[in-house]
Amino acid sequence: QVQLVESGGGLVQPGGSLRLSCTASGDYFAIIGMGWYRQPPGKQRELVATLNRGGGREYADSVKGRFAISRGGADNVVYLQMNSLKPEDTDVYYCKAQGYYTNRRIFELWGQGTQVTVSS
Repeated sequence: QVQLVESGGGLVQPGGSLRLSCTASGDYFAIIGMGWYRQPPGKQRELVATLNRGGGREYADSVKGRFAISRGGADNVVYLQMNSLKPEDTDVYYCKAQGYYTNRRIFELWGQGTQVTVSS
C-alpha cells in the first residue's frame, strides 16, 4: 500500500509565498511522476504543476513564473514553491503520484489535499 502525505498549506496575504510538500511512502517499486492539482468550486480538478522522473516539468499557464515544482532528496518527495500568490490561487491543492507497486502494477494515487487561502 502507498500513501501520500501533504503539508504546507495555510493562510497568506496576496503577494506572499507558501511551500507545499508531498511525501509518498509505503510498498512500491518506483515513483515515475508526481504533481500538484487544484479543484476550483464547480470545476474539474486542474493541473498546477507536474514533475516526471526524468526531470520534465509542466505548469499551468496561470502559475508560470510564480510557482516552481521540485524534487526532494529522493524521488518520493515533491515540493511546490508558490510565490506572488493571488486570491484566485485560493483552493485545495492535491498531490498526485504515479508509479509501480512491487508487483510491477502501475498506480495513480491522490493525497487528501491541503487548503491554500490567499486573502488580506
